[in-house]
Amino acid sequence: MSQYRPVTERVKDYRPVELRLTDDELNRELKRCQDCGIPFCHASGCPLANIIPEINSDALHGRWDTAYARLLLTSPFPEFTARVCPALCEGSCVQALNESPVPARQIEYEVIERAFETGLVSPVKPLARLNLRVGIVGSGPAGLAAAQSLTRAGCQVTVYEKDKKSGGFLRYGIPDFKLEKSVIDRRLDLMRDERVVFYNEVDVGSDISIRLLKKRHQVLVLALGSRRKRDLSIPGRDLPGILFATDYLSAQNRINSGEIAALPAGFDARGLSVVVIGGGDTGSDCVGTAWRQGAAEVKQLEIMPQPPQERAPENPWPQWPRILRTTSSHLEGGERRWNIDTLAFLPGPSGRTGSLKCRQVRWEEQNGRLIRPIPLEGSEFELKADLVLLAMGFVSPEFGNLTAFENFKTDSEGRLEPGVYACGDAVSGPSLVVRAINSGLNVARAILQDQIGLALPETGS
Repeated sequence: MSQYRPVTERVKDYRPVELRLTDDELNRELKRCQDCGIPFCHASGCPLANIIPEINSDALHGRWDTAYARLLLTSPFPEFTARVCPALCEGSCVQALNESPVPARQIEYEVIERAFETGLVSPVKPLARLNLRVGIVGSGPAGLAAAQSLTRAGCQVTVYEKDKKSGGFLRYGIPDFKLEKSVIDRRLDLMRDERVVFYNEVDVGSDISIRLLKKRHQVLVLALGSRRKRDLSIPGRDLPGILFATDYLSAQNRINSGEIAALPAGFDARGLSVVVIGGGDTGSDCVGTAWRQGAAEVKQLEIMPQPPQERAPENPWPQWPRILRTTSSHLEGGERRWNIDTLAFLPGPSGRTGSLKCRQVRWEEQNGRLIRPIPLEGSEFELKADLVLLAMGFVSPEFGNLTAFENFKTDSEGRLEPGVYACGDAVSGPSLVVRAINSGLNVARAILQDQIGLALPETGS
């Protein structure tokens, strides 16, 4: 359903690529939603349990203010999820049984942006302030969700962030052409108006100790994210020209925002043969960024098999469809290859990486599950690679100077120890923005229940 700006135009800038639905498209999709018998989208699809059919019914009848009010019941940051969520709800849409799903994410975009455009969005301040001081370490989606929820309940909330600006992975890990950073700044301004205090460029554990934070705050929340990157320990790994994907994306985002004046040495893909190792969304974001930097060619490698075009029998509706996904970045050019194992980085004439030694594999299956890759005899080949971007995901939180909390375990409510909680990817492992938001909301609920005896219903599904 998504429509994009023309490729020849959009690869010249970092502005958003996705186009809004036309009025006719919007009306047609809202009507399709109302044809649903039993909606699975919010019950089994959306981690926040957004009441999508009711929101869409209000929108269909022009009640955009009511649609916005309903959306706020479950979603604190719809402007984020409307741009970067993979829309799990659409995977369980009843209409998807026979045709394309209703584009709930794009409709959500219309609800929240019309709310901003018409002045419906304003700071929400509590009727009374509680004598409960909460410190939150990390300003990604989980930390922000906890901060907003606790502040609106009357808590005194301070958010500590080691980077120059707040937003975490939203700001530094997602390209501007998917999530323009003015959207984050707009929300942060609202949160400041609600009296959330942000301290940036503060490395907790180094610039300020946990001991001091515990004196300042009755409650601490660790919203560190899961940012320790998965590496590829093969011969030649120490060659220049091999970067972690999120470091590469972060550098370009910092350039775009004016945070730094020039890309670090070796981070510019202009005129280079770029190979992205990893077939997920971060890898796709690297593809789009490399084209915008002026790469000569871009290839994306994935060790897993190519997903099917349609649902397999063992992946029925309303499960999330495990199918081939083509992003706006893939449509901009390049080549994707599956079942490729990278064996070594080989030096080029300049001493930097010049090519990759690879081979094809097939996957051994057991009871319908992929067990291990089997090399195909005689399938080795070399692939030109002036710049290699490792986009193979994350393995754990990056504690830095917070080593006292390494290998921590929380209960189901995010409790770590008395007065200390954790949320988001630090607890669940690498996941989605929407799930991190839900985790932040639930840890806020647990804090209010533990500290002041306020029992609130659990959020999400």
